[in-house]
Amino acid sequence: MKRAAPLGAAAVLYVLAASMVAPGFYDGFGPPQPYNWTCPPPQAGANQKPSGGHATINVIGGVSDAQSAFTDDGQLVIGFLPGAFNPGGKSTITVTITPLGTCPQPAGIKFVTNVYQVQADATLVKSSNLVLRFSNLVPAPSDVYFASDPAGPWKSIGANQQSQPFTLDTQTTQFGYFAAGYPSASPPPGAPTVGGGQTLPIIVAVLIVLVVLAGLPLAILRRRRGPATEEDEEDA
Repeated sequence: MKRAAPLGAAAVLYVLAASMVAPGFYDGFGPPQPYNWTCPPPQAGANQKPSGGHATINVIGGVSDAQSAFTDDGQLVIGFLPGAFNPGGKSTITVTITPLGTCPQPAGIKFVTNVYQVQADATLVKSSNLVLRFSNLVPAPSDVYFASDPAGPWKSIGANQQSQPFTLDTQTTQFGYFAAGYPSASPPPGAPTVGGGQTLPIIVAVLIVLVVLAGLPLAILRRRRGPATEEDEEDA
């Protein structure tokens, strides 16, 4: 009982600490929430349309506050440092995020997220962090792409090496259209991940078949040598 008391106290402290953090704290402990698609893939099943979002950023003493804007379903988040905007005399700055109603697929790129338009009534003067969430039903994207018009041209703005599960982070210095994807010539390096439509189950199945095939000649050889061995023992 004395040994159990510290363990119980530690468990209570952990629960209290966990209850004080954002919901994202639990992202690595369970499956991701369903993705809301503009154009759902066949394996998605039931689908809800993606949400937009907006934020109002205060300007105090000519300097914009630290703030973030995100969609209501959390599929895109963009964060701003203090003084990230040129307020141009404004007392507040409005940022709006809108999911595009269509699903462009430019040549040479495969998008695996919705396309989102991010716009504001002031220009950026500092780099801002942008996070896109993607579904476990598709290959993991390798890059975030940007365009000033949905018709293109689209260009990669890269991605951070470290991200939370099923998210892709990058930096942007301008507003426009954003989506995550990979060069369509080949799946991205992180494509073999668990989920519907992934290449990992196929790879595992192929490896199993190869192992079985490799063992067949040895099994046949043992069967052929079995009777001969018994006859040799009888002759002896």
